[in-house]
Amino acid sequence: MAQVEKKPAWYERIAWGIVIPVVLLAIISLYTIWIAAANDPSMGSPLKTVVSQGIWYLLSAGLIVLVMQFDSEQLFKIAPYIYGIGIVLLIAVLFLYNRQVAADTGAKSWFKLGPLTFQPSEIMKPAFILMLARVVERHNNRYAHTIRNDWILLAEIIGWLLPVAILLKLQNDFGTMLVFIAIVAGVVLVSGISWKIIIPTYGIVALIGIIAITLVVTPSGQEILTHFGFKAYQFQRINAWLNPAEDTSSGAYQLWQSMKAIGSGQLFGIGAGKLNVYVPVRTSDMIFSVIGESFGFVGSCALILIYFYLILQMVKITFETKNAFYSYISTGIIMMILFHVFENIGMGIDVLPLTGIPLPFVSQGGSALLGNMIGVGLILSMKWHHRDYMFSTAGDF
Repeated sequence: MAQVEKKPAWYERIAWGIVIPVVLLAIISLYTIWIAAANDPSMGSPLKTVVSQGIWYLLSAGLIVLVMQFDSEQLFKIAPYIYGIGIVLLIAVLFLYNRQVAADTGAKSWFKLGPLTFQPSEIMKPAFILMLARVVERHNNRYAHTIRNDWILLAEIIGWLLPVAILLKLQNDFGTMLVFIAIVAGVVLVSGISWKIIIPTYGIVALIGIIAITLVVTPSGQEILTHFGFKAYQFQRINAWLNPAEDTSSGAYQLWQSMKAIGSGQLFGIGAGKLNVYVPVRTSDMIFSVIGESFGFVGSCALILIYFYLILQMVKITFETKNAFYSYISTGIIMMILFHVFENIGMGIDVLPLTGIPLPFVSQGGSALLGNMIGVGLILSMKWHHRDYMFSTAGDF
């Protein structure tokens, strides 16, 4: 009778349900970037572009292995230091920002280091998630859930969000701020805070959102928001979203071209490697238009299904863990990736306004990829360190 070969212990500790879709997305990324670069002479060598992204993937893979070595206690202890480093980087970029990017987009959120550009807010996202998870875990271990204590926890969460929000406002990076708000919204839902607090709080946030939308879509409202620091390019993006056909030669040009490209792909696409419609910044923010044009509705749905499977596997691990700290981390990462996917695809098809948010694991760019891969590493560490105990944070910072 043939003996079944036993798999090594390390193999069983890897969450392959997460690794496989990330690998698929990496392949899609490199091939799609190749297509975009090959059809855009201004980008130079397609091979150089793909190799550059491939190097970022290799670096990110190494970072995943490194992150996986930290268990929950170690992550809990280093969270304040990682958060502090992130804050320092967000402050530093206000003085060392890329002047060319700021002139083009109005955002002071990119470092320039020789030929490389880097966005520190992308690394701040997983750092903030770690800190947020620590705050919730520490509070819940020390206090029972009462209305008073839940208000204190909510105030703590907002307190840690506030420095990030202020720095992102100074950078004129409203799109990234929305990601942090989505992260906070997800973690608050699983933190144990009473629904008697969550429902009215979310209601107030929704009301503020409705008022903000009303202001940004009217000339008089935009004039009021200008006094609060909103910039002309932000209003231009809103106007382009609401009326993309009104001015297809300037403000709405990128969005209009993206919609044309995706629409021209129809059901099965015009063919792999082919692009007929020019779309600016196609390898990064508008990468979904490449997939829509080359592979059509079927290819676009296949990509969305890969994301759905990845999120499903992350949710599965979240429910399986017995460690509340890990569950807060994974919730934050799930919200981060989910919001990125929803916003990027939404803005490409004119469901949502343009924000400059990349498509996770697919868009060209090293800093966004590093941030997302750190998130993957944190969730992989949940199964890698498969102990089911809860640790006490009493007496910790």
